[in-house]
Amino acid sequence: MPGENLTRVEAQERKSVVDVQSYEIALDLTRGDEVFGSSTTVRFTATPGASTFIDALTRTVHSVTLNGTALDVDAVSDGVRIQLAELAADNVLEVVADAEYTNTGEGLHRFVDPVDGEVYLYSQFEVPDSRRVFAVFEQPDLKATFQFTVTAPARWQVVSNQTTPDPVVDGETGTWTFSPTPVLSSYVTAIIAGPYDVVRSDLTSSDGRTIPLGIFTRRSLTEYLDADYIFEKTRQGFAYYEDKFDYAYPFEKYDQLFVPEFNAGAMENAGAVTFVETYVFRSKVTDAIKERRVVTILHELAHMWFGDLVTMKWWNDLWLNESFAEWASTISTAEATEWTEAWTTFQAMEKSWAYRQDQLPSTHPVVATITDLEDVQVNFDGITYAKGGSVLKQLVAWVGIDAFYAGVAAYFKKHHHSNTELGDLLVELEATSGRELTSWSKLWLETAGVNTLRPE
Repeated sequence: MPGENLTRVEAQERKSVVDVQSYEIALDLTRGDEVFGSSTTVRFTATPGASTFIDALTRTVHSVTLNGTALDVDAVSDGVRIQLAELAADNVLEVVADAEYTNTGEGLHRFVDPVDGEVYLYSQFEVPDSRRVFAVFEQPDLKATFQFTVTAPARWQVVSNQTTPDPVVDGETGTWTFSPTPVLSSYVTAIIAGPYDVVRSDLTSSDGRTIPLGIFTRRSLTEYLDADYIFEKTRQGFAYYEDKFDYAYPFEKYDQLFVPEFNAGAMENAGAVTFVETYVFRSKVTDAIKERRVVTILHELAHMWFGDLVTMKWWNDLWLNESFAEWASTISTAEATEWTEAWTTFQAMEKSWAYRQDQLPSTHPVVATITDLEDVQVNFDGITYAKGGSVLKQLVAWVGIDAFYAGVAAYFKKHHHSNTELGDLLVELEATSGRELTSWSKLWLETAGVNTLRPE
């Protein structure tokens, strides 16, 4: 569809024009099995007189109001983008629309449990799919706060990035008004709703806060959930990362939700991580699968700092987001849990995957050229995850583990709640290690293919 594929140039041009402060999003999930109501109020500053667009993949747009003036919906909206002209220095945009549920794992996915007929919803927004749920400037470097209000059946659980409030109940319907999030990129916001069962616990963060924990699954799987073990690994990961990163967990709670028909292994929504529900083991599984689940749990937890707290400016640094989480989850699994041979597993599985992909015609440098959103979709591969993780392990050896963690801690302190590029991390690692890393980056990150050793 024309306009659905955002280019990097378009994103840079839009970033030069607008800066977003906040979203207020009201979702009505009581409208049937095809569409839900979506009302968005966006507050943003702009270059006076400039024009831009906001993303909104909708079935129907009912109204668009910019700074108190109703715009002609047919003229400004094509179901993908809404054109915004003659912007003021300070702007308020209101969009009222009907959005569509999906059955394909992006936007707001709707699943009907064949066991009991119950409906379960969950969002999946990476890479460009929050625009399927609300009107949004869909690019990672336009961060803002997000305040969700959700209307749904009163008997449901409703989960988002912030702690779930008590609903206001009217008959069989409830309305949950969440507090605003910290500044986030839109792709790590989340809504999960349905009659999920939940097990709750908590932990004490390194800064003394009590962090509520929740583990959710659909009712027909609850009997198989080993919540105590998952909580144990989560606590071990929290303690490890808060110590090594020298930065307390940056959100107010941590929920882990096992959701049906999930397209990936997991997704690092801030404070509300979703997992493929095959990680709820319904029969005896191998130790390899048990270990992989632990690595996945700690991979997503690492993203709370690297990805959610500090986020890439554009998707060309997706590799760094994922490679760091691969490296961090492996070392934390090896050093903080009973799976002490996690690096051996990494060598056998991830690194061999990287070697295979790096010798195919489709190989690319770890730092890939990402010109548009379509490029991102083909970049979730063994180069991005496994080779990147392998190269980061080499970098750690090159600068020294203590210097590496000191540089990462400095990076979080300097860039929290903002967006960065690879160079921002290398600057901190050069400062803590005394190593020059530009040459290393050119050799290992910007060159494709395996290295060959020959005896002479």
